[in-house]
Amino acid sequence: MKKKLVALSGAGMSAESGIATFRDANGLWNNYRIEDVATPEGFDANPELVLEFYNQRRRELLNAQPNEGHYGLAGLEKDFDVHIITQNVDNLHERAGSSHVIHLHGELMKACPVHDLNKTYDIPPENPDMHPGDKDPYGNPLRPFIVWFGEAVPMIEPAIRIVESADIVVVIGTSLNVYPAAGLLNYVRNGQPIYLIDPQDVHTGRNDIRVIRAGASEGVRQLIKSLREEYNDL
Repeated sequence: MKKKLVALSGAGMSAESGIATFRDANGLWNNYRIEDVATPEGFDANPELVLEFYNQRRRELLNAQPNEGHYGLAGLEKDFDVHIITQNVDNLHERAGSSHVIHLHGELMKACPVHDLNKTYDIPPENPDMHPGDKDPYGNPLRPFIVWFGEAVPMIEPAIRIVESADIVVVIGTSLNVYPAAGLLNYVRNGQPIYLIDPQDVHTGRNDIRVIRAGASEGVRQLIKSLREEYNDL
């Protein structure tokens, strides 16, 4: 039976693909107020601004390609039971070939009814912009399928269950500052290896983490090398 490898990915995973990060220097939060574009109240106050913000993110995504890190994780499915839990709203993991992806914070290429994050509709790449007044087939007003600040994270419970069953955990490109995602490491079973891939210092409060100081693509290359050495039956 294949060992279960669970990768927790954040903004640094997609930065090499040209996807703008939110929190880094020159990140999106330097140009927009969180309250204006990433809260239900912001959407209620100015839906045009919020929709255009995510329209821009969608256009950016459609011009981006998965990087070597995305492809490396997808390729690990040959030898491991790989599950991705991502804080990213892009679809680059799926486009690289990963089969099992949980999006904690929603998906940029989907819309949902304003008051129901559990029902989603795909946004076609050939017509990616949302507009004020867009409705679903049942007449419900639509919004971007993004879990905004102050909203519950619908997929956190499935994510916890996956982490609890992991044999290997990999953390890539996330500062582990945003909860509840940041708390997922608390559910790793004792003794299971945890790899952390990031070019920056990430404070985890743990001393059992194997650090790979690199960006996503180089870090995943080093991870694959380490896994091959440790599990030499691959």
